[in-house]
Amino acid sequence: MPIYTRTGDKGTTSLFGGKRINKYDDRVEAYGSADELTSYLGLLTTEKLTPSHKKLLTDIQKDIYKMMGYMANAKVPIVDLTRQVKSFEQIIDKLSTKLSKLNSFILPGGTKISAEFQVVRTVCRRTERNVSKVFKKDLTEEEYVILQYLNRLSDLLFVLARFYGKGKETVVKL
Repeated sequence: MPIYTRTGDKGTTSLFGGKRINKYDDRVEAYGSADELTSYLGLLTTEKLTPSHKKLLTDIQKDIYKMMGYMANAKVPIVDLTRQVKSFEQIIDKLSTKLSKLNSFILPGGTKISAEFQVVRTVCRRTERNVSKVFKKDLTEEEYVILQYLNRLSDLLFVLARFYGKGKETVVKL
């Protein structure tokens, strides 16, 4: 069976269950951003990271696939992601004890891995913005968990960028 279906040739795509929507729809933009995020996370897993950080990133990719499925109307369990949010907070707290206190802005860079984490963080923030456009207000429990997850994930990615750039950060004094 070929990968192409030709069903999207006129600018529409299918949600789970068959409903067709325009490819420029906010929902498609949201899960497209999430797809980009998981691809960049995959790129990071090819770098020289601690084994636990590689596993963490792979687990995050799997979580994001659940989110993409949910946004495409698949019946996917999302509420269990709450545990992951708490886990992110614990990792952030633990890593933060190994970093200098942040009193100013830092430029993305320092090391290649640190810069890559910063790029992934900005893609995560864009994904969060795009997802929040779809969910808007009066969030369901699942929508709240997804937004909370993405928000905390961007914090985690920032701390990981600092961790892998430790001692090589460029501080910006305002």
